[in-house]
Amino acid sequence: MDYELAIEDAPETIPGGTGILLLHPSIGETDRIDTDFFKVDTDHFLVVSTRTTAREVEQKLEHYEVDESSATILDTLSIERGYSRRSSDNIHYVASPDDLDAIVEKTRQFLEGHDGKLRLSVDSVTEMAYYADEDGAFEATKQILELLDEFDAVGLFHLSKEVHDQETLDRFRELFDGVVDLNEDGTVTTEF
Repeated sequence: MDYELAIEDAPETIPGGTGILLLHPSIGETDRIDTDFFKVDTDHFLVVSTRTTAREVEQKLEHYEVDESSATILDTLSIERGYSRRSSDNIHYVASPDDLDAIVEKTRQFLEGHDGKLRLSVDSVTEMAYYADEDGAFEATKQILELLDEFDAVGLFHLSKEVHDQETLDRFRELFDGVVDLNEDGTVTTEF
């Protein structure tokens, strides 16, 4: 199954099972790329949020006019920060961004529980590495990529260029079928 891709300088479509690495500067405007990724050719999507709370993700989707009825959000921050949590059919929680097994399991549950064209965004792998460790984040990313392949889904994984050294960036890069490199001025270069 092919998926449309609304990212400048990228192929018009990508096959199911494709993982895309979004390299970005720390202050990069990733929201636009993230939400454009969800807007087209999608029946259901999962946002694995290790950087912001479910409420902030909902605000982002609303601001960029993404169909929220298709969204499922996995909030990894609210419990750790002691925020009140309102579970619903579309919002799930894990204890913290370093609970990588739970993140992978919730991703599997989402993919098993939905039909059609499925997308996910991991925002961000950098936070997973910060809270857990780099090797753990690498393994979790690898497992999620295997799930994309198994369920014919596609995913966008955020990684900050400024936080990790070149060796780490190259290590993660090798896992992915495509790389979208967001520059500070908002321009994008891609490699597929």
